Amino acid sequence: MTTLTIGFLLVGALIVLVLLGMQIAYALFLVAFAGIWIIRNNIDLAFRMLELTVYSGIADYLFATIPLFVLMGLLVSVSNVGRDTFEVAEELLRRVICGLGVATVAANTIFAAVTGVSIASAAVFTRVAVPEMERHGYRPAFAAGTVAGSSVLGMLIPPSLLLIIYGVLAEVSIGGMFIAGIVPGLMLAGGFVTMLVAVTVLFPGFVLTDPAAAKERRRDSAIEPMPLGRMIAKLVPIIQLVVLVLGGLYSGYFTPTEAGGVGAFGALLVALSRRSLNRHNLWRVMKQTGVISVSILLLLIAASYYSRMLSIAGLPNAIASLVNETGLGPMGFMVLCSALILVMGMILDSTSILLIMVPIAAPIAQHMGIDLSQFGIVIVIAVEIGLLTPPFGISVFTVHNTLNDPDVSVEQIFAGTMPFIAVMLLVLLLVILLPGIATLFL
Repeated sequence: MTTLTIGFLLVGALIVLVLLGMQIAYALFLVAFAGIWIIRNNIDLAFRMLELTVYSGIADYLFATIPLFVLMGLLVSVSNVGRDTFEVAEELLRRVICGLGVATVAANTIFAAVTGVSIASAAVFTRVAVPEMERHGYRPAFAAGTVAGSSVLGMLIPPSLLLIIYGVLAEVSIGGMFIAGIVPGLMLAGGFVTMLVAVTVLFPGFVLTDPAAAKERRRDSAIEPMPLGRMIAKLVPIIQLVVLVLGGLYSGYFTPTEAGGVGAFGALLVALSRRSLNRHNLWRVMKQTGVISVSILLLLIAASYYSRMLSIAGLPNAIASLVNETGLGPMGFMVLCSALILVMGMILDSTSILLIMVPIAAPIAQHMGIDLSQFGIVIVIAVEIGLLTPPFGISVFTVHNTLNDPDVSVEQIFAGTMPFIAVMLLVLLLVILLPGIATLFL
């Protein structure tokens, strides 16, 4: 049996282990260790490479980016910034067709620029937006689907944890990945808004329980307008954070790590000024930051070990040769990778997909002359779609569990996200066909 055959069998074994319920980090360590041992027939080498990887895998200043951005996102979540952002968007867009749906997308877009975690957005806006949408005559399943669908913006609009993880795995600039995510992220948000308006006009029964009554309510709304000063007061904290973090990052004044530190400190000041950070909340935020950060860093160490095993097996070079022989070309390869990720997204979580795919696919993409920033955006959008597709669909389950409404089933929420998936597939295709969408500002 050749080393290449062993490599393919080990990748298959990894997927089987994950499907059987083994945590992805342990599965990566186990498969990588077994692979190096079998291919080199030297267990001492497997142990030495494990020791070297654990020691050097995250021994870089850059990796402080992860806990800092996680901390910033959690602090923003507990300070009710998301609720205030939605209330302002609701006020401004009340008379627009599907105004509350558009407000949810707008609020998610702004919220994503300071959190970078889709699950946080899904949890926050389920509590804030869904009850308000139901009160204004929107179907509960559509309201929940809108929150789940728009929550994925947090994984593309910078700063994003998935972009950070991809940058580390593919060894490309994290700041560059953040810049590459701007235009596709805004396109996705714009596509969601256009879709919501179009669906409401063409299929009002899918959106509203009583379209005629909702139209009348929108025209004759008697809600007292929110004063301009109050709107500004609600938006100032999040705008300050966005300008502070992204402005400093894109101007070159901060490195990604420094931007994370400044953003976390700014979020702390916001939480303290709003008196939303008591001892209980502070402990919960610090504990969650530690748990999430350590989990991600352990995964990155495991992925580095797995990547070394793949190199020893010669898998990336073999697949690159195979792709060249089939004549797929760069676009064909990206379409193939996207299709594989869409299938994997039905059964695996987003981080697991990145850890399995990127060490194999990124070297091949680079060999084929594909810009790794563009390739990263393609990968992340495809992974995002997996957050909404059954049976895994973690964003959908987050909304369902947070909503805790027996009248709204998981299946109904999945149905509500279908239009969002269609928009994401369109944006994915555009990024593949037009590389400049991702590389415009690089």
